[in-house]
Amino acid sequence: MATKSKSPSFTIPGLAKADGAKLAGILQERLTALSDLHLTLKHVHWNVVGPHFIAVHEMIDPHVDEVIAMTDETAERIATLGVSPKGTPGSIVETRTWDDYSLGRATTNEHLGALDEVYVNLIQDHRKVQETVAELDPVSEDMIIGQLRQLELFHWFVRAHLESSGGALSTAGADSETEAAIQAGDAADVTE
Repeated sequence: MATKSKSPSFTIPGLAKADGAKLAGILQERLTALSDLHLTLKHVHWNVVGPHFIAVHEMIDPHVDEVIAMTDETAERIATLGVSPKGTPGSIVETRTWDDYSLGRATTNEHLGALDEVYVNLIQDHRKVQETVAELDPVSEDMIIGQLRQLELFHWFVRAHLESSGGALSTAGADSETEAAIQAGDAADVTE
C-alpha cells in the first residue's frame, strides 16, 4: 500500500531533507500553476473566435507543448527531491489560490486580454519563487529561470496583439482577467 508521507526519506545529495521538502513544496505550487496554465491555454485554443482566429489558434499550441514540458520538468524535479509530485485535476483545484479561467467562447482580443492578466500573475509568482529557491538550490533556480524565459517570451507574443503602435496596452490598468478581456475587446472594436 502506498504511503502519504509528506517528509521525504531522501533528497538530493548536499541538501538537508527538510530543505528538500521545503523546496519540493515550493515547486509543487509552480507545478499546480503550470498544469492549470496548460489546461487554460487549450481551453482558449478551442474557444477563440473572430477575425484573427487562425493566428491566435495556431500561436497557442506550440506554447502548450512548452508548458507541458515545464510541468514534466517540475514534477521530475520534485520527485528527484524525494517527494511525490501531485498532478491530478483534484489536486490542482484543491491547491490553487486563483479563480478558474472565466471566459468561454470569446474573441481573440478578449482571450488575449484575459491571458495577459493570467501571465502577469503567473510570471510575478514565478519570479518570487526564483528569488526563494536561489537560496536553497541552484539547479531548481536554473529550471525556474529557464521557464521564466519561455513564459515571458510568450507573454510578449500575447501583448503584441494588445499593443498600439505607440506602445500602449489595451489592458493597462486592468486588475482582473475579466476586466482585461473587456478592455481588450473594446479596444479591438474601436480599431476594427
